[in-house]
Amino acid sequence: FVRRDVRHCMVHRRCGILLDFIPMVIWITGLSAAGKTTLCGTLRDLLKPRLSELVVLDGDAVRAAFGHNLTHIEADRVVQVRRLQAIARVLAEQGLVVLVGVLYNHPDLLAWNRENLPDYFEVYLKASLDTVKARDPKELYAKCESGKIRDVVGLDIPWYEPKAPDLVFDMNDPAKPEELAREVANAVPRLRAALPPE
Repeated sequence: FVRRDVRHCMVHRRCGILLDFIPMVIWITGLSAAGKTTLCGTLRDLLKPRLSELVVLDGDAVRAAFGHNLTHIEADRVVQVRRLQAIARVLAEQGLVVLVGVLYNHPDLLAWNRENLPDYFEVYLKASLDTVKARDPKELYAKCESGKIRDVVGLDIPWYEPKAPDLVFDMNDPAKPEELAREVANAVPRLRAALPPE
């Protein structure tokens, strides 16, 4: 029997200090226009200078990497999330801290995360449908309601609200992005250690 240790040790190139890299996945979810991309980007900008092993896994980039071979029907959304899960696990197993912004949820997918992703931390950006419709920067909701497009989560594809997230933000009246990012970081010791002073 061989125990697999997911901790990784690296020597800092400048100062020669042995660093203990603890792999983890931060899974940020919410409806379209809830603020996932903004929060991921703010966390990256805030933490990356002191947390070099931080990476952001972007859903649109993953779709492009696979040649845009998926539609937006619910079954294809499940495939997309499974790709994100698999890539996140591969990256985390190499000692990285992985930020993932994900729209589509299903209880089975989130349960898989808890069982299979190292040091998993789930953030739910909770926003009402009315709130995200009012923002709607991509006009997805308006186009779906007018019949121009289909397969929009929250309208003709069900939205499964996370049942047990580690952190919930009310995005109907949100704080500033950097305040939200600092709250996420303060909730996770690995990230808190990389916070710059205010």
